[in-house]
Amino acid sequence: MEYVLVFISAILVNNIVLAQFLGICPFLGVSNKISTSVGMSAALLFVMTLATTVTWLLYTFVLVPMHIEFMQTVAYILVIAALVQMVEIVLKKVNQSLYQALGVFLPLITTNCAVLGIAILVIQKNYGLLQSVTFTIATAIGFFLALIIFAGIRERLELYETPKAMKGAPLALVTAGLLSLAFMGFAGLVNAPW
Repeated sequence: MEYVLVFISAILVNNIVLAQFLGICPFLGVSNKISTSVGMSAALLFVMTLATTVTWLLYTFVLVPMHIEFMQTVAYILVIAALVQMVEIVLKKVNQSLYQALGVFLPLITTNCAVLGIAILVIQKNYGLLQSVTFTIATAIGFFLALIIFAGIRERLELYETPKAMKGAPLALVTAGLLSLAFMGFAGLVNAPW
């Protein structure tokens, strides 16, 4: 039951983008088309899961035994940067169209605070490895869900006439705020007496 609550909470209630406001750059930047959003979410799922697993192992078996926990952030940034470069190389070889569609946003995963934030959060929450991976996958699914919904709304909004002052970023930010409020409604789901 604990894993189910962690899973549902990470997807809906504590959504990484809409509740914790991590990963806003790709959320606003890649959400113009659903196809690009799906590719970004898949790349983020892979990088986030791999990065959290590697950083958890690094923290548990290297940093803690050597009593250098203060190096956590620097070590995590190096690991994440290396993993993103690896994903970029693989995507370039395997799926050239997705690589070109993501363009500059793939290297931005390196600086995506959601990847680093999740790696740090699992340590702060004292999760074990399995809980960390569950939390990370659920967080990536939550990011995917928020990004796809947001991209769908933005594609629909392109079909309608909007005031000139609201075109682009202002309308996107208002839409993101309303989506965030909608996701707050799921808070009762996790806090319900099961």
